[in-house]
Amino acid sequence: MRRREFITLLGSAAAAWPLATHAQQMANLPAVGFLGAGSPATADVWLSAFMSRLRELGWIEGRNINVDVRWAEGRNDRSADIAAEFVRLKVDVIVTYSSEHTQIAKQATSTIPIVFALAADPVGSGLVANLARPGGNLTGLSAQNVDLTGKRFELLREIVPGLRRLAVLFNGNNPTATIEIDIVRTAASPLGIEVSPSAILGAEDIAPAIARIAKQADALFVVGEPLTFTHRTRINTLALAARLPTNYPTRGYVEVGGLMSYGPNFPASFRRAADYVHKILLGAKPGDLPVEQPTRYDLVINLTTAKALGLTIPESFLLRADEVIE
Repeated sequence: MRRREFITLLGSAAAAWPLATHAQQMANLPAVGFLGAGSPATADVWLSAFMSRLRELGWIEGRNINVDVRWAEGRNDRSADIAAEFVRLKVDVIVTYSSEHTQIAKQATSTIPIVFALAADPVGSGLVANLARPGGNLTGLSAQNVDLTGKRFELLREIVPGLRRLAVLFNGNNPTATIEIDIVRTAASPLGIEVSPSAILGAEDIAPAIARIAKQADALFVVGEPLTFTHRTRINTLALAARLPTNYPTRGYVEVGGLMSYGPNFPASFRRAADYVHKILLGAKPGDLPVEQPTRYDLVINLTTAKALGLTIPESFLLRADEVIE
């Protein structure tokens, strides 16, 4: 070998050595698989809250932890593929949200810890045995969608006093949707309010569903979950065109034209999910960590939407709101 070739080869090897060492170091870091049930456009603020809290706890991406973020875009098949990939990669923790997508992750593994940042009814949907001692490999935070359904219905009646026909838009694959529909029916029946459920399975079902709803309802109650959240702008646009007041479980729907929402503060829940990950990476077992319930609930009203619908929101209602969007 010529001297110049030898020096070139030696230099290339020397340059490659730190890269290989860095790659090996990265492979040895704790790994978190973040299964985003929606899309970056709809849930990036939640991911940001999660990552921010991790940094506060001392976990720095690329330095002492790897966070692999994948998005299912509201599709169950995509979510199943991502969960299977995380299992193949042997991540240390899987983080996700929604009862539906958490159930998919649970079906993929019974050993890797799973933290759900939001789940409508963790016990009723079979995710955990009970809130105090979840058991198994899952823990996290309840979104209390089911528990708050009655309250959401009452708040809607306050600002739509002539309500006689209520449509409920829901994802037909959502296991807790029927529970919410039953609660709405139970509350509406004594008041003589007719409840009409309308299922969707994909984005292509939204326009036909709202076209039907517009002919038979005075307002629209939307069951919160990744599919409806991912397509919330489309739902709001169609509902507003049909002059339908809308009721949602979280602020994200209202900031893009929904009328009102009442429910937990989701970014706060994702910050708490980071606390669970922290504890698990330090050795805690998920089954020993109690499922938490939200500590902060927000009532949000979009006054611009109310005016477009011709609704006059009582001053007393506006004073109770945590946020009024104008």
